[in-house]
Amino acid sequence: MFKPIIALIQALLFVVSAFAVPDSNFKLWVDRAAYEMSGTADFSFDTITDEEIKVTQAEKDKCRAWYEENILTETNPAYNFRVGIHQLQNNTDDWNFEIGEESEVGAVYRGGKTTYVTLTHEKSDIVATVEATIYESTASCDWTVYIKNEGDENSPTVSDFYAADCVLPTGRKAEAYFSKGSFTEADDFELIKTYITLLPMKFTANGGRTESFMPYFNLLGKDGGAVLAVGWSGQWYTSLSQKLDGVKIKVKQENLKGYLEPGESLRSPLVNVTFYETDNALKGFNSFRTLMKDCIHPEGTKQVTTTGVGVEVPGVKEEQVFQNIANIPEDWANSLDYAWVDAGWYPIRNHWGDSVGNWYADPERFPDGLGEISKRLNERGMGLLLWYELERCCKDTEIYNACIQHDEWLMVNPDNDEANVVNFANEECLQFITDYMIESLRYNGVNCLRFDSNFTPLPRWQQADKEWEDGRTGFTENHYVTNLYRFFDTLLEEVDGLRIDNCASGGKRNDIEMARRAIPLWRTDYNCMDLEGNSKEDILQATQAQTYGISFWVPYNGTCAYIYNEYADRTNIISCSQQLSYYDVRPYMIDNYYPLTYGGLDTSKYHAMQYGDGDEGTALIYKRENVEENTYLLRLNGLDPDKTYVLYDYDHPETTYEMTGEELMTSGKEITINDTPKAVIMLYKAK
Repeated sequence: MFKPIIALIQALLFVVSAFAVPDSNFKLWVDRAAYEMSGTADFSFDTITDEEIKVTQAEKDKCRAWYEENILTETNPAYNFRVGIHQLQNNTDDWNFEIGEESEVGAVYRGGKTTYVTLTHEKSDIVATVEATIYESTASCDWTVYIKNEGDENSPTVSDFYAADCVLPTGRKAEAYFSKGSFTEADDFELIKTYITLLPMKFTANGGRTESFMPYFNLLGKDGGAVLAVGWSGQWYTSLSQKLDGVKIKVKQENLKGYLEPGESLRSPLVNVTFYETDNALKGFNSFRTLMKDCIHPEGTKQVTTTGVGVEVPGVKEEQVFQNIANIPEDWANSLDYAWVDAGWYPIRNHWGDSVGNWYADPERFPDGLGEISKRLNERGMGLLLWYELERCCKDTEIYNACIQHDEWLMVNPDNDEANVVNFANEECLQFITDYMIESLRYNGVNCLRFDSNFTPLPRWQQADKEWEDGRTGFTENHYVTNLYRFFDTLLEEVDGLRIDNCASGGKRNDIEMARRAIPLWRTDYNCMDLEGNSKEDILQATQAQTYGISFWVPYNGTCAYIYNEYADRTNIISCSQQLSYYDVRPYMIDNYYPLTYGGLDTSKYHAMQYGDGDEGTALIYKRENVEENTYLLRLNGLDPDKTYVLYDYDHPETTYEMTGEELMTSGKEITINDTPKAVIMLYKAK
């Protein structure tokens, strides 16, 4: 009785959200209020065995069948768009389909077999190309649709460009698991579970960034599950609604409409689907984590450990930095991957933010650039991780002065001299900024590019549409995001050994297309200290909760809570860390993930999570400062019921317990924890 009423109220809130100011607290409140009515963050998962977590042949077959019936098809395309007034799905006879040959594994994307489907329109010069890839090892597939005007005149209007407009075969009574995005709040990445309604449930980016929600959804119904991932580093849109046979999904760039000039092309967001057949959502989460680790992230991606060398400290000059590098102990240097140099290495006027656009080292402090610093780090086995924010430029900086001389190279912010935007949508500007960046990275000896983005892009894209696009909507965003991917791909190809840290104002570009190019070493700005160097009062429970939430989707991620004691150090056990401690525990964090006890931000509750596989792993147990119970019942997950395991406390390896997997997953092991607060690290290994 109450579900239809809730659905109607949610639908009303979605309407309100559509008219809210992008990147506003009000829009965030409306978006999240819609789901707090029907969803919950405090829930648990059932037990699943090591064998059950593995991808089955039946799941691979299901993925293959759906992929061929909905992507490699002439009659039932999962994507949709209009050319003029005619919709593709209702007018497939107007198109000639050509399905290419499937590639060898890895020919285009790591771990995948790729096929190109070409659609030629009989009534215009529009040609659409679908780049489709199947990842058989994880029962996953993805696709992107490209539309191009091959004619000599402007095309008919293209609109309603859906990367996905189809049903995923989950069956009835489906539930959705999704996560909050990064809005610099303590509850960033909190996982929410809700039932899916008959009316469309809408999720969007906030101002062109992943603030309200992450673009990942685990959908589970009576007939199985599917994990949906959307790849679009802009204003993405996704809707979910319950149908008789599954969940109807619709995915697109939220607003896009207009003609295509001769030779002009557009692209859709990437849509990725991972299938699984069980009633336990943990299987879907872990299949998707495996896909991210083995197929999506760039080859060679690994867990990294970073440290600082003091470049950003006011007044610190080259000789002091050299001494800081020399002072790093040998055993530390052997374990460090990068020395982290953040904002402020360039000449600044008043503060780091008002000089963005001068991408050369401060000549008074570093007369020869950062190349010698990089060289000395390399000699000690470390690389240089250097911060840039290349898309934004302040007035009268080097990049600003170069761009302002050309038409349509700069999106000038009339309200803020520090928030002008380099127009990546312009091809000539893209070439200039790409060449500039390659030269800067090489000159400074950069091994890892920390790419930040501290502005809301959607208003600038909309402004550019009005000024330059002849009434077309969403074209600046589409070309900008498309070219941003080209920019990153070129850097990775041209700069030897380069890695990219997807910072983006702390986790505001966490989507699967960016995951193909980068990992987020700074997942939320909630962990930033204030100007006096103080962390937030709730930073430890917030960091624990954020690790719990983001781990469902993103195996490689990092941050740091700048408090130094044992409890804080163990809170900072994250797959990619700024701390050397617990180097032997962190590798488990890119294996399977099993949430154990959800504490959220409640300091009176235990909070616990498990990482590992059926042979070995770790459980991190946080007894927070207001927890009264001195015992915690540890029930592990994802084990082999028939194997015998050795369980022990990291602090007391001499005391071991032998239990079967069945016992550890059912009756469990009671752990005594007398100190408060206290973080306990339990390790297990099969005999």
